[in-house]
Amino acid sequence: MKKRLNQLAATAICGNDISSSCLYVSALAIVYAGQYAWISLLIVALILFLFRKIYGEVVGALPLNGGAYNALLNTTKKSTASFAAALTVLSYMATAVISASESVKYAHSLWNGIPIVYTTIGLLALFMIIVILGIGESSKVAIAIFIFHLTSLTLLCVFCGIYLFQNGYESLIANFKNPIEGSITTALFFGFAAAMLGISGFESSANYVEEQKPGVFPKTLRNMWVVVTIFNPLLAFLALAIIPISVIGNHEETLLSFLGQTAGGNWLFYIISIDAVLVLSGAVLTSFVGVGGLVERMALDRILPKFLLKRNKRGSSYLISISFFLLCITILTITQGNLKALAGVYTIAFLSVMILFAVGNILLKINRKQLPRPEKASVGALILAIAGVLLALIGNIVLNPPYLIIFMEYLIPTLLIVGFMLFRIQILRGFLQFIKYIIPSNLPIFEKLNKKLLLTIHHINNQEFVFFTNHDDVSTLNKVLQYIQKNEHTKRLKIVTVLKPDYVTPKNLQSDIAVLDRAYPEIHIEFIEEHGHFNPEKIKELSEKYNIPINFMFIGSPGETFPYKIQDLGDVRLII
Repeated sequence: MKKRLNQLAATAICGNDISSSCLYVSALAIVYAGQYAWISLLIVALILFLFRKIYGEVVGALPLNGGAYNALLNTTKKSTASFAAALTVLSYMATAVISASESVKYAHSLWNGIPIVYTTIGLLALFMIIVILGIGESSKVAIAIFIFHLTSLTLLCVFCGIYLFQNGYESLIANFKNPIEGSITTALFFGFAAAMLGISGFESSANYVEEQKPGVFPKTLRNMWVVVTIFNPLLAFLALAIIPISVIGNHEETLLSFLGQTAGGNWLFYIISIDAVLVLSGAVLTSFVGVGGLVERMALDRILPKFLLKRNKRGSSYLISISFFLLCITILTITQGNLKALAGVYTIAFLSVMILFAVGNILLKINRKQLPRPEKASVGALILAIAGVLLALIGNIVLNPPYLIIFMEYLIPTLLIVGFMLFRIQILRGFLQFIKYIIPSNLPIFEKLNKKLLLTIHHINNQEFVFFTNHDDVSTLNKVLQYIQKNEHTKRLKIVTVLKPDYVTPKNLQSDIAVLDRAYPEIHIEFIEEHGHFNPEKIKELSEKYNIPINFMFIGSPGETFPYKIQDLGDVRLII
């Protein structure tokens, strides 16, 4: 049995990501909300509190890796889940570039001889190599960085408090008297929209929930919320209490190290700068590891090309890491490491994923209501959370319309790749009809292309799928066929019933399947009786026996009496 992560280790991995945001989000919030930035950050903490329940319910019911992609894959159409996955990949990409860029900028404050853009590329390349070598993300290293980070932030807050006690509150009073453009409401709104970047990483824990010990996941959500609620508003308030707003703008990218130098001297400046380099680098590694797992899952589900699954001798999917690195380099080159542009791209992608995750919660309540779950988000909290994130998304687009264009420049190609994989049978058939019109059928090139395309279509459709049943009626089985027809490329389905000793096949099951076989002539339906007990071991046994991956095996939603947890069944999917 593999070793699972305890609360500290699991929190450290996602905590390094979300807590690293305080190194740049305070400055961003102050730019847009001025002296009211700390209030905007408290509003962000309130929205995040609502999402604790939303994530807790979805992942509690479907405790499988994959975050929003997994939530939607098991509650709605594959195309919707694919859209969420594409946004998540973009979110990881922007997170990696922001974290690497900010890490280098803090290092630059220690040694100004570092070329920022080239060093950022070098840092991204370093983590690409680390992941390809199979080192992955060590929880022990993550714990060490996390503890050092929290200690550094606590030291910074303490010495800022001492500085205020010794020097008075003149800067705080002057900053609060500082006139703002527009109304306070407008400042709070745009500050809130920009400050939503401060919850980046909250979704990370859901992407490796299977590696966590039972009961740990909701604790990671609570711990991340506590860190964000305490440090983000507090650091913004302390910055406003010590540094004039006009000066804050000159140190936007390394605000906390400058705050440390002002409040504690050079030694605290060096501690905060070193901490920033470490924790932001940890967030880069989290992005590489997270995107690797997600893209592997997408490739296995035939949403991305299968060649991405090629592994080296160390077992790493190196093509995924290389592709991700190249995407990061292109966005870094386009934005030239501009934090606001990167934050805009990231925020649009991340907030869209948050909205889709909340939609997944709604669909879970509607389509999978019989699934047991440890907690439930109220409908009121769900509506308020979606409204909050939607407002933040609109605010970011209004603040920076050009960033929406940059975001779309990456989203559209990603969706085109995913769309081709989802609809490649229709596209290939359309291309087949096209060449029939433009190439005479008696030419050798037509025969060659025609044969190759038909062979490709046959190979794609030849993948078998399995649906496990023991008592489903014809209407339920009809829904299964409709789902497979709309979401999967296949012409072959095995309907398997696992019979316990002394049990017999339900009376009408075989005749119902015969009816469906006639109703769906384009899908070959094979009914199979297997003897034994339906359990995780049986699923693995049948997967090997029929040479069908477990993620191509489906079941209906189990009820309260089902003896196994969903995560114990591997990658089996719920489709009804």
